[in-house]
Order: sequence, then structure tokens, then C-alpha cells
Amino acid sequence: MSRCHHFPFTQPLEGVGWRLGSTLTLLILITGCATHERRLLAIRDGFYAGDFQQAETALDEGLKRDRRDHDVLLLERCIVELAEGRPQEAEKALREVRDHFDELEHARLGRSALSMLTDDTYKVYAGEDYEKVLIRAFLSISNLLGDGQDATAYALQVTDKQQQIIQAAAGDSDDGKNPKLAYKQVAIGPYLHGLLREATHNNYDDAVRASTKVISWQPEFRYARGDLERARHGRHSAPGNGVLYVFALVGRGPYKEETMELATTVSLLIADRIISATNKYSLPPTIAPVKVPKIVVPPNDIVNVDVLIDGRSAGPTDTITDIGRMAVEQHAAIYPHIIADAVVRRVVKKAVVLGAKEALGANEQTMTSLALDVVGIAWEATEAADTRCWGLLPEKIQVLRVELPAGTHQIGLQPLSRYGFSGPAQQQTVTIDNGRNTYMLANFPDARLVGKIVTSTR
Repeated sequence: MSRCHHFPFTQPLEGVGWRLGSTLTLLILITGCATHERRLLAIRDGFYAGDFQQAETALDEGLKRDRRDHDVLLLERCIVELAEGRPQEAEKALREVRDHFDELEHARLGRSALSMLTDDTYKVYAGEDYEKVLIRAFLSISNLLGDGQDATAYALQVTDKQQQIIQAAAGDSDDGKNPKLAYKQVAIGPYLHGLLREATHNNYDDAVRASTKVISWQPEFRYARGDLERARHGRHSAPGNGVLYVFALVGRGPYKEETMELATTVSLLIADRIISATNKYSLPPTIAPVKVPKIVVPPNDIVNVDVLIDGRSAGPTDTITDIGRMAVEQHAAIYPHIIADAVVRRVVKKAVVLGAKEALGANEQTMTSLALDVVGIAWEATEAADTRCWGLLPEKIQVLRVELPAGTHQIGLQPLSRYGFSGPAQQQTVTIDNGRNTYMLANFPDARLVGKIVTSTR
């Protein structure tokens, strides 16, 4: 004979109680699926190994599987497309994500009911602030590698977008404080704008203003003062010369991992006591810590890339935007708000358990109350942090400007570590036009070039 009827939780959960218990159990089952960092493991492994077929297969499977990850997977794809030498396709994907993120901002989508009962992984991904800014930067670079007609507009959008983000945060703040005022301005926007205005051979005042911003926003950039002096003298290049800009995507960039925020336990215990003191039913004890994302920047050995012109060194690339630092600093600025959101979600879940006890009329002595407490604990424990992010970003965007005689040149790119050369020089032939700019992009997540050296075509 079955002994299931002797299980102490069975009888109290009959009827309405059983249905409420089943509902909470179902919520447990749908909460906390595999994190984004695990789902993207095949994409990253394939890309960094130069196995683009593996990366694209994993991307295609992800795009088919979950609409909530659609935009962030497109961002990953655009890095793959740039490395493969398809800047037009990358630009198209970047525009799509940019426009969708803007739509989500304008819609002011709040926290969905499902995400309050589960976790943030059930929301449509709306992008991190640094990602929204960098989308514009990569749009400009992608366009420069193509026809270059929209590169100036994209470059201006880099600074405009960050200002919009900061201003919007001021209006959303409940305490009158704006944490996003701590965001550091991104120098790549004015840098791109300045080089494009200088290339007109007319708009040198604009180039001066752009270079002044670069010096202020990225004072460590070693070539900024030379750019400013050249613009002040109104000189793009000597007669018979053109200019090569080498952009290097250096190192493996930031990504998110799930972490347990133990410090919030005190806040949650206070919330427990406040609600329990005003009600005759207990809340599930706070056992599970709050799960939140943290930004991780992996250690990188590559410092910059030495640029060889016809076998002779023209100098190393230098950092115009430190993406790793940008992501870490922005995350730190809003981290208290991330914790606050997690606390709110936890309290909402506790309120649901309290409501279930109220509906059942369960007192502290019944097995129904104990059963709902156990369900509440498990419900909280199955939360997952939202680790979706643009995971194929480099750690740094670097650049070197070289003035060269018009004609064909052999360009070598050799990664440099703190201890010297870290890998063989990768070769690419370019044709420099008199009085014009030529652009080159290479991806060095480590000592080995990933993909192709991509050169602009006109």
C-alpha cells in the first residue's frame, strides 16, 4: 500500500492550498535557467580559436531559440562579421540593435510581472549603458571600412548618446542623486569626428575642438597633442602623401558573471521583520543571498600592436577607449541600484508567500505554513543573475595614425606584450591615396590575429 497519504504536507495542501502550492512550485521550475555566460561559451571559444563556423553555428542556434537574447547575440555576430571582413553586414546588425534599444528606452518599459516573480533573465535585454555608446563607435568604424558616408554622424552619436543616458538618469532618480554623473566621457567619438573633419582639408576648427575633448577625456592617449597641433596648423598631410589609420581591437573584453551579494542579507532581514511585525504570518526566513551580475575583465598579456611600414616600425597603437575600465566603472556607479532591484524582487516574492498564507488562513502551527516557507526559500534560491552582455568586445580600442607617401605599402602588425614581441607580424598590402585617409582594422584578443586584417575600400 502506498504511504503517500502519511506525508505531513499532503493533507493541508488539498483544494485551494494545493493549487497555490502547485503554482509556486511551477514558478520555481521556470526560474533560473542556464545563464547567458554558459550559453555563449561555444561562441567565445569558437571566436577566440579562430573557428568562425563554430561561433556562427552557436549564434544561429541562440537566435532561433530565444527572442529575449536576440539583440545581444546580434552584437556578438557583428564582431565576428568585422573579423571576417564583412563591415557592411556588421553595420546593418549594429543599426538594428541600436534602433531597438532606443525603442525600449522610449517605451520606458518597467520591470515585467514575470521578472518580478522570477528574475531579470525573463526580460527583453535592453543593453548596458556602455554597450549603447559603443554601438555608435563600432557603427562609425564599420562605416569607415565601407563607403564612409555615415561615419561622421555615427561618431557624433557616441557623445550624444552618453549625454542622453546621463540626463535620463537624473529624471529617473528617486533620491535626487544621479549615479551616472560618475560616467567617464568616451574619447573615441570626438577622435573619429576629428579625423573625419581634418580629412576635408577645410574644417580644422572642428578638428581642434575634437582633439581638445580627446585630451580632456583620455589624457593618457599619447598621440592626442600631436593631433591637436596638426589641426591648429591646418595640415592634413604633405602634398603627395596620404594617411593610414590602424585600429586594433586588443585583448579580451569585459563580460558578466553571477555573484552572490551577501551584504544585502541585512537589508532583507530588516524587510522580513517589518512585514512580519505587521502581520500574523511569518515570512520565509532569509537564507538565499541575492544573486547579481558582476563585470569581469580577464587578464590580458597584449599591451598594444606595433605597426610596421615596409618592414620598419612606425610605432605602437595606443588606447583611445579602455572598454574594460569603462564597463567596470559604470557598473560600480549603478551597483547599489542593481542591489536595490534584487531586494525589491525578493520582497515581492515574500509578499506572494504571505498572500498565500493569508488565503489559506494558515497559522504558524500548521504544516501548510511550513510548506509555504520551504517553497518560498526554494523560490528565492533558484533565482539567476542576468549575465547577458556584449561578450566579444575587446578590452581596448587602440589606434595609430601614420602619414605615408601615396602608393602601395606593405603593412605589418605585431602584437606586443609587457615583455616584448608576443607573436609574428601579420602582413597586409594597402594603397594610400594622395590627401586621403585609409583605414585598417585588426582583432588581437591575444598574441594571435583573429580573422582578417580589414582595409577600407573606396
